[in-house]
Amino acid sequence: MSELSVVILAAGQGTRMRSELPKVLHTVAGKPMLQHVIEAAKALTANAIHVVYGHGGETVRSRLADQAVHWVEQTEQLGTGHAVNQAMPDIPGHHTVMVLYGDVPLITGATLQRLAMAAQDGLGLLTTRLPEPTGYGRIVRDGAGKVQAIVEEKDATEEQRSIQEVNTGMLAVRADALRRWLGALDNDNAQGEYYLTDIIARAASEGVTVNTVNPGEVAEVMGVNNRVQLAELERDFQRRQNEELMMSGVTLLDPQRFDLRGALTAGRDVVIDVNVVMEGKVVLGDGVFVGPNCYLHDVSIGAGTRISSHSVLERADIGTECHIGPFARIRPDTRLSDRVHIGNFVEVKKSLVETGSKINHLSYVGDTTVGKSVNIGAGVITCNYDGANKHRTIIGDNAFIGSDTQLVAPVEVGSGATIGAGSTITHDTPAGELTLSRTRQKTVQGWHRPVKKIDEG
Repeated sequence: MSELSVVILAAGQGTRMRSELPKVLHTVAGKPMLQHVIEAAKALTANAIHVVYGHGGETVRSRLADQAVHWVEQTEQLGTGHAVNQAMPDIPGHHTVMVLYGDVPLITGATLQRLAMAAQDGLGLLTTRLPEPTGYGRIVRDGAGKVQAIVEEKDATEEQRSIQEVNTGMLAVRADALRRWLGALDNDNAQGEYYLTDIIARAASEGVTVNTVNPGEVAEVMGVNNRVQLAELERDFQRRQNEELMMSGVTLLDPQRFDLRGALTAGRDVVIDVNVVMEGKVVLGDGVFVGPNCYLHDVSIGAGTRISSHSVLERADIGTECHIGPFARIRPDTRLSDRVHIGNFVEVKKSLVETGSKINHLSYVGDTTVGKSVNIGAGVITCNYDGANKHRTIIGDNAFIGSDTQLVAPVEVGSGATIGAGSTITHDTPAGELTLSRTRQKTVQGWHRPVKKIDEG
């Protein structure tokens, strides 16, 4: 393959999105559409990727500042031919130029590889057939089947509008030829724009072979003009992704009700129930089960762990053979060692919970180190915030924390210590001893509960 420069057109305003956000920044699977296209282009190992931007340009550039691309501003939107021409001064004449679109996010590297190969002895053109081609430029061929031109629908005859083979806009051709054809474009058409598609007729008139290739599936070449189309592509992307997961051995109990908006690495015999959403980087070990209606974001979960329904885990590291939920929340910077139990309505934040410990009911554990084989009863709270600063609680191995206890940090509970239920602990407690803080129970004779006053007004 010859040296390659990719040009991605991303300057459109996208008025039909009815949004302040530039169209190419609307997301599919949690990632801007333009980023999807850039990543597909990177699969080609191109010499350079040029992104032509316009509307909302600074927002686009700042959002994708980490992408290794060359930004090219199109100050006036005068059509696709004009847009491509903005990038040409930086592209050597011997390069193959591939033109892509920032609002066509599902294009694959495999299809682009075939498009690049089609340009080796002529012009590579990506086309597809649609039963309802309304709105697309039609591929006009001669009697021998050779491509002669692309006719935009507004300029097409009735006979041409019946053609089902349509232009996707994506093509590849040698830079010096493209530069010459772009320089000869005019805007004598219904839109008053410089159409990139007009170069096809010029190529054919010079005897250049136009080699057409087709995508693996039609969804690859579908663009986004409104939120309905965006939602349709989201489902197409999730379907494709979920099929790959299942073929790799992951069980999705209903693949239509699982959304992955990031990267999932899964071991053997992983099972994911319905309505689960995963974002960022998620790693699931062998035999992990994720129950229904769970949300996982940037987490690593060890083999044999079970996440029960309606649990939320974010930026956490979970060991093997743990049991979490239902209705549990594991917040950032939490690490659970092996065989830890986190039960219903328990919240853990920025804490280390060592092997075999249990926090089974209705508790908050924050900024805490919990030792091995600790039992934390229902309703226990680590009071880690004094109104200005966070403080840490340390609970030693084999400690037992009775229900409805408040541990007021900074405080340390010694190994093997027992804290009586209903205690408020404000000082360190010794190892192996029972500590409690309660007032003596008493009954107040003759006390009457207040009665609501009746408003006589």
